[in-house]
Amino acid sequence: MELGKVFENNKKWIAKKLETDAGYFEKLSEGQSPEILYIGCSDSRVTAEDLMGAQPGEVFVHRNIANMVISIDLNVMSVVNYAVNHLKVNHVVVCGHYFCGGVKAAMQSEDLGILNPWLRNIRDVYRLHKKELNAIEDETERYNRLVELNVQEQCINLIKTAAVQKAYKERGLKVHGWVFDIHSGKLIDLKIDFDRLLKDIMEIYNLEK
Repeated sequence: MELGKVFENNKKWIAKKLETDAGYFEKLSEGQSPEILYIGCSDSRVTAEDLMGAQPGEVFVHRNIANMVISIDLNVMSVVNYAVNHLKVNHVVVCGHYFCGGVKAAMQSEDLGILNPWLRNIRDVYRLHKKELNAIEDETERYNRLVELNVQEQCINLIKTAAVQKAYKERGLKVHGWVFDIHSGKLIDLKIDFDRLLKDIMEIYNLEK
């Protein structure tokens, strides 16, 4: 996209919104009450609102390389705490996508400079599931399975946080793991059994007595 077209497109977007609802921007400025926190990948092909058909105000969004939830990343932790504790979202989604460049980069034996510590977290996911992944002969299938397993591990990282544990007990907040299939446009619910996972990890990670 040419940078000069951005403001032209913005004017057209404003006109289109006002054409259907003259008070659209007045309502928008009144605040937000999203039901969903969406943690996705920064990939330019994967836009949260588009793939969900969501409107402004419906989804609180955080995106980073390979949809990671890392406990020492103040950015994602601030987003999680704000969305869960203050916006009171009832669903937290981690959404990966097949053919993710970040996941692919993590699978390469290559020094990627500043990306190394970030991608190491994905390599740790590979290490945890090495037996399953190494048994997959097709490289593309193995790569896409790592995408799914990475989503699962990031969801587990969410479950380890005090904010999510508290909201789970107080109002039944749910964590979801999804994958976006770029080839078909479909959103896939991985149907991860979080109740079982929560039970398995709470002996170590329980922060809510």
